[in-house]
Amino acid sequence: MFYGFVKATLGSVLKVFYQPWIRGDENIPSDGPAILASNHLAVIDSVFLPLMIRREVVFMGKSDYFDGKGIRGKAVASFMRAVGTIPVDRAGGRASEAALRTGLARLNGGDLFGIYPEGTRSPDGRLYRGKTGVARLALESGAPVIPVAMVGTNIAQPIGKKIPKMHRIGVVIGKPLDFSRYQGMQDDRFVLRSITDEIMYELMLLSGQEYVDVYAATMKNRISAAKKEGREVSDRAVSAPGGRPVPETEVPEPTEDEIRGGLELVAQREAEARERGESPTLNIDNPPQRNEETDG
Repeated sequence: MFYGFVKATLGSVLKVFYQPWIRGDENIPSDGPAILASNHLAVIDSVFLPLMIRREVVFMGKSDYFDGKGIRGKAVASFMRAVGTIPVDRAGGRASEAALRTGLARLNGGDLFGIYPEGTRSPDGRLYRGKTGVARLALESGAPVIPVAMVGTNIAQPIGKKIPKMHRIGVVIGKPLDFSRYQGMQDDRFVLRSITDEIMYELMLLSGQEYVDVYAATMKNRISAAKKEGREVSDRAVSAPGGRPVPETEVPEPTEDEIRGGLELVAQREAEARERGESPTLNIDNPPQRNEETDG
């Protein structure tokens, strides 16, 4: 019930300021397990994606978010629970296994599980090399992987900005990817890399992002080091996942029907919540500053 409440109360605010739109929502099955593998541009990815799809989906987040003290700490904890975040203890270098087990439990229950293969937010709006945890999760669960491209969230909430600004946000959902041909090969690192690169390639096609064949966390460290040294990071090499030819892509623009459909979907969320008697409001003006999901 709380999940439905959040969709509705967030929706009443977000539809006015961000006019969210969605494409390809028919690619999410009406039941059964599936992995939603999304690019990661901003904290609010974890708000808009659950808002815009009809089934409940949860992501993982640092357990620190749930242990905060004081008014702000409790507000952050409430926010993360509200958007369906599952706490994961990343201490001791065991994040990958904890994340995998959390995802498997979710999928074994026939539910949707969301994951950010890049492991952290893009530092500059480009798409970065995926971590292979998503591939291992797909092989161990047998669930299809559905690529999801968030569009415009990095403009609505640039890194370092606590309060999102007005900008249209989209969700583009690709067709499910079936990796059953690799069943039983989850311990083969070459297979895991091949699967991950295939997923990232689809995300590149859906989002229109330029691809960088390094990890986002590595690039963040490079940017941080460059700032300390007073220089700029030069990394504009054009590439594609798995060494494939670089396709021509462009950032998707919504049609009028998709914009109208997005607004109607959010309005439907509100109406459903009112029928359940869920009317409180939720303040999203000060979301968590960081959202470093771990996918192994």
